[in-house]
Amino acid sequence: MIKEGDDILLYFSERSSWLLKAERGKSFHTHKGIINLDDILGKPYGSEVRTSLGDVLKVLPADYLDYLERMIRRTQVIYPKDMGYICLMANIHPGSKVVECGTGSGVLTAYIANLVRPDGRVFTYEVRKEFQEIARKNIEKLGLEKYVEFKLKDITQGIDERNMDAIILDMATPWLVIEEAKNALRVGGRLVSFSPTINQVEKTVEAMRTSGFINIRAEEIILRRYKVKSNETRPETLMIAHTGYIVSGRRG
Repeated sequence: MIKEGDDILLYFSERSSWLLKAERGKSFHTHKGIINLDDILGKPYGSEVRTSLGDVLKVLPADYLDYLERMIRRTQVIYPKDMGYICLMANIHPGSKVVECGTGSGVLTAYIANLVRPDGRVFTYEVRKEFQEIARKNIEKLGLEKYVEFKLKDITQGIDERNMDAIILDMATPWLVIEEAKNALRVGGRLVSFSPTINQVEKTVEAMRTSGFINIRAEEIILRRYKVKSNETRPETLMIAHTGYIVSGRRG
């Protein structure tokens, strides 16, 4: 049942949905019309509510992915297609201790924090205070702040942590951090770097080889969506093609 204070999703279509709290005595305004929130309290999730303009919205419980998709994006963020593979190649799981750089808007930080809980921790480095504050607010909205330690520091000046399970780099010059990353990782720990250009990949891979990393791989993830309709199913006209290269390796 929908209770006062619950985080809910009002769903109209893939392009039109809203996150809000169910609060007594309040109304919610959208371009599809107005709904009285009192009308949904006490109803089961999955119920439908009609707006003042006659449109029907479905009421669902809001979850982590709903918030992740709406996080404030002041910086370029890593797409979900890359996030999942990055965390797979970093072997991130509940209890993992992970160093990340840079924090940006905190999208990847939040995804990692959600994976490492309840006993793991993310140490995230960022050089710009305004980005760090945006990320902190985003992660607090998700209720993940106790799994994250924010560090306002240039990671090329050193990594404070040791015996880390994984290090993930999303920065312009990852090759400058490779030797320090090796020192911060436990034996068998994994390093993953995300870069938009092949020149960055070349420098990063060479630095990893020089530092003695093993199982070094450079990969790219391409995702294509489909328009599915009877007798009309085909790939969508537009797609997210190149976003970046993923370089991974392991401390030997």
